[in-house]
Amino acid sequence: MPLAPGTRFGPYEITAPLGAGGMGEVYRARDARLGRDVAIKVLPASFSIDPERLRRFEQEARAAGALNHPNVLAIYDIGTHDGAPYLVTELLEGETLRERLQNGPLPLRKALDIAIQAARGVGAAHDKGIIHRDLKPANIFLTHDGRVKILDFGLAKLTQRDASGLSETQSATRTALDSGQTEAGMVLGTAGYMSPEQVRGKPADARSDIFALGTILYEMLSGQRAFEKDSSADTMAAILKEEPPELSGEGKKIPPAVERIVRHCLEKNPAERFQSARDLAFDLESVSGSSTSSTAKPVAAKPDTRRWATATGIAALVALIGIGAFFAGRWTNGSAGQMPTYTQVNFRPEAVFRGRFMPDGTTVIYSAAPEGNTPQLFVHRTDSPAPQALGAPGVTLLSISSKGELAVLTGVTYINHSLFSGTLARMDATGEAPREILEGVQDADWSPNASGLAIIREIGGKSRLEYPVGNVLYETAGYVSEPRFSPRGDQIAFLNHPLRYDDRGSVDVVDLQGHRKVFSEGYGEEEGLTWGSDGKTIYFGATGEDDSNALIYAVTLPAKTRRVMSSPGHFFVLDSNTRGSFLVTNNTLQYVVMARGPGAKEERNLSWLDSSGDARISPDGKWLLFSEYSVESGVNYALLWRKTDGSPLARLGEGIAQDISADDKWALSILPTSPMKMLLYPTGAGEKRELDPGKIENYETARFLRGGKRVLSWGSERGKATRCYVQNIAGGTPQPVTPEGTISGVVSPDGNQVLVEDAAGKFAIYSLGGGPAQPVQGLDSGDTPIQWSADGRSVLTYRRAIIPAQVERVDLATGRRKPVREIAPVSLAGVLVINGISMGDDENTYAYYLLRNISALRILEGVD
Repeated sequence: MPLAPGTRFGPYEITAPLGAGGMGEVYRARDARLGRDVAIKVLPASFSIDPERLRRFEQEARAAGALNHPNVLAIYDIGTHDGAPYLVTELLEGETLRERLQNGPLPLRKALDIAIQAARGVGAAHDKGIIHRDLKPANIFLTHDGRVKILDFGLAKLTQRDASGLSETQSATRTALDSGQTEAGMVLGTAGYMSPEQVRGKPADARSDIFALGTILYEMLSGQRAFEKDSSADTMAAILKEEPPELSGEGKKIPPAVERIVRHCLEKNPAERFQSARDLAFDLESVSGSSTSSTAKPVAAKPDTRRWATATGIAALVALIGIGAFFAGRWTNGSAGQMPTYTQVNFRPEAVFRGRFMPDGTTVIYSAAPEGNTPQLFVHRTDSPAPQALGAPGVTLLSISSKGELAVLTGVTYINHSLFSGTLARMDATGEAPREILEGVQDADWSPNASGLAIIREIGGKSRLEYPVGNVLYETAGYVSEPRFSPRGDQIAFLNHPLRYDDRGSVDVVDLQGHRKVFSEGYGEEEGLTWGSDGKTIYFGATGEDDSNALIYAVTLPAKTRRVMSSPGHFFVLDSNTRGSFLVTNNTLQYVVMARGPGAKEERNLSWLDSSGDARISPDGKWLLFSEYSVESGVNYALLWRKTDGSPLARLGEGIAQDISADDKWALSILPTSPMKMLLYPTGAGEKRELDPGKIENYETARFLRGGKRVLSWGSERGKATRCYVQNIAGGTPQPVTPEGTISGVVSPDGNQVLVEDAAGKFAIYSLGGGPAQPVQGLDSGDTPIQWSADGRSVLTYRRAIIPAQVERVDLATGRRKPVREIAPVSLAGVLVINGISMGDDENTYAYYLLRNISALRILEGVD
């Protein structure tokens, strides 16, 4: 019997029914203690006496409760009321993928985004030893803020052994009904989405979930089920014997690369499918164009050891465009034939982060980094064409009030994109010292009457929009940016990014009571947002579904979106004034490999195209190995070899550059395929060789050991954390030499020890022959070790957040630091990141790669 509103389950009060299925009834409820709405799944008391059904209900709680991932439904509580077990979860607002598909197939970008998020959630479950076994559109929920949530782990199998010593992976999978409802003790899957091994009643593992993800992606792209027949029996027969119709081909919009990924998921033989959900997510990101920054890490955070993931971000980020392209665009405006006019604001190469009009509508204040990633305020007035510096460096602009007061951040640390973290402060436009207010803030905006500030800060791992300070209007496990009050002050628009520091997302609006709506979604590279003077239109910069570059869009409330301009290049809108003028920026980004060879007096730019990275210099400093990630280099990138004197380069093969042997005869590369491979390429005559991966599914980095006969790699086996492995090049499989949870470090000169970092950011030295770890003093999670000194007593290290890079020698016994050298290009204009420093035996020879962003700032008029 359904529960009536007002029924209490401990601290929870039922407010409304939400739905029912074979596993129980779901209600909306109120948690009076925390003042939040939740969902409660109740197993009726009449069923609680059924041991099988009760076991499965408890298993759902165990499985989902073990996960803490933004793409998996969060479990808050579990209990029993009047003999009825219940489960308390987060309350989701949105619709299931099944409901969304009732309107037909999804746009390619949207389908790939959903598939990537789902694969990440499934991958997190697999890492915990959990197999879902019933993935289908009805169990994938799409929230209003663009988040994908995986539901119903009630059918999950825990692959880890319980106290009895028996594993549920040993039990056969029973077939399913096509209704999508789970009958007690009988239905353990759904026909149409089951893998061939499930249909045959054989044990299911992670690859069964990958098959289901393939069927879901197929359905999102085609609008039809991959194996749809008239009956469940015929459907299951098709799963065993037939292939679904092609998605790509002449006259079709699905790229062949996407078709190949779907087919790889739907292989009948599990051994021929993707071997992990993380591999599937990586390949989807590679073809989606949405990995613009999905794998980018904040440079001030823990070093990114997954170089192949960084490479994907590089390939999608770069789009070199001349300033002349800025004026080649086609703008939509109110007067037919009227061309927009522009005013140049900045005149030197620099990275611009924020810009705002002063209340007079003509004066512009902006923050830019003329060198490196340390911002400074500048003011541009109509009576003086050249911008003037305002105040001291290390300050970035957030907002300007209607009274001309600035909200800024001081003591900033660069995170990513145009985002910094620092201390919120107030200052006037004369350049007086800022008056600090609150630490740990990332963004802010003044209310229209200048009475207060809406802020964005991170607390407890969540990004929070607050107004007034302390009153949370919205929070997310991803991040939010660009808060902007409406002209009336009754709403705040912002950019909502579901994945941390991945700038894909939606344009959302929240009122001052915390009621949020999504007004436009499905974009990549969302940067910059402003309200129009009409108080109804929101302008923002983003990459749309069919865009190759970031353009400027407008959404007119309630939710009508249009493209404001069409032009090559990446454009972002920063602000507007009451006259209808816009402050916009055009960004040019490039990844560059720099190196200094033996005897050279200065560095050389040794890049190939516009996305070169992961450089390694040979011990003698004469040779350079690096990778090119631009689209032109190929799907698996290009592995390149050249002398540091600038001689012509040679293309050795594919993959992510790792290391050069001591005799310069071999290059080590990781191929980002599925499964990943480790390859040895001869730098001269010879044939490439593939090393046996053993149980390793994902490689991160790899290095030659002394003598060149062994390789030390960092990788992970299925369901396990990263650790170090040693492998003989002549043959054999990799053997683990450090505990799980240790990440890439550096090898000692004698080849017998390795310095690694653990998950807590602590460094230790392990002997490759075994034995306890030796703690290391003087290193912390901000350090990126480069190599050991020749005598084995110290380590060279640097910090990626600092530009120029400061290489220091850290004594392993005492922890004392000593400066060694400063590394940076001659021009620091627009240089935001210096990474991947590699040094030869002579500390005067080295290589690295950098990210350079040059922004052109303009005022545009005559644009609607």
